Amino acid sequence: LGLPIACEMLDPITVQYLSDMVSWGAIGARTTESQPHREMASGLSFPIGFKNGTDGNLQIAVHAIDAATHSHNFLGIDRDGRTAIVETNGNPDGHMVLRGGGGKPNYDAENITHAEALLAKAGLQPSIMVDCSHANSYKDHARQEDVLNNVLEQLAQGNRSINSLMVESYIEAGSQPLSDDIDALQYGMSITDKCIDWPTTERLLRQAHASLKKLGGRSID
Repeated sequence: LGLPIACEMLDPITVQYLSDMVSWGAIGARTTESQPHREMASGLSFPIGFKNGTDGNLQIAVHAIDAATHSHNFLGIDRDGRTAIVETNGNPDGHMVLRGGGGKPNYDAENITHAEALLAKAGLQPSIMVDCSHANSYKDHARQEDVLNNVLEQLAQGNRSINSLMVESYIEAGSQPLSDDIDALQYGMSITDKCIDWPTTERLLRQAHASLKKLGGRSID
């Protein structure tokens, strides 16, 4: 299909084996404060999104984005998998991912403005992705549509800092617990976070495309 691959960067070692296949990466809410992950991000050759903390703290994402823009030296592996001191050039394409936190969403216009101000104060480009899931949807996969529609409305009202959206999507809606009996699992249903199904995903993608098309070529990922 020629579709680009997005991936959460969980481990600084394994990323060396996968990074040439990835077009966009995420650092999760629980690892944004991790110095090894910030160092790793500084050496990646694709845009990287840092999520705000699980408690809603945005400042840790600001610090992470700033740290990743600089050159670092750290213990890692080379192209042959051997232990080596890695030197990076810095990654200029870091951005903030708003996923809500502390049981509250942070995708509304007021929170977006606050995030923009924090990034600008740090001398960083106000560049924001909105995660439609997690605390932004109160962990209800069906409410991701409400978040998406709100963001589209913000874009229609002239917002220019929101550059992308994240939606948790899979073949079937919902989720299921992982079972020792693999045959008992329903094919195409998540075993982690709850997801919207593919027909809903297609509908929302077409809806977003139609909305953005009215803005005269404004694009969003």
